[in-house]
Amino acid sequence: HAVIPGKNRRLKQAKEEAQAEIEQYRLQREKEFKTKEAAALGSHGNSAVEVDRDTVERMARIQASFKGNKDGVLSELLKRVCDIHPELHANYRVQG
Repeated sequence: HAVIPGKNRRLKQAKEEAQAEIEQYRLQREKEFKTKEAAALGSHGNSAVEVDRDTVERMARIQASFKGNKDGVLSELLKRVCDIHPELHANYRVQG
């Protein structure tokens, strides 16, 4: 079988067009993937910012609570430690 020169040229041209179309499709899909990837990573970044903001708010509330209750807690602790009432335990028995 001898291939006709015109047919050979058309096959070559069709192959080149198909390759170009495949490359264009690949580039389009790659661009879509990059866009979706950036959106996913961007939302992850927003989550991290939101978590950081929430952490700062919680720490501020904890510090405010600490400052507000520190004196009362210290005074109650010192009162319980220093206010001693010595007495014998109910189960203590004198041996003798």
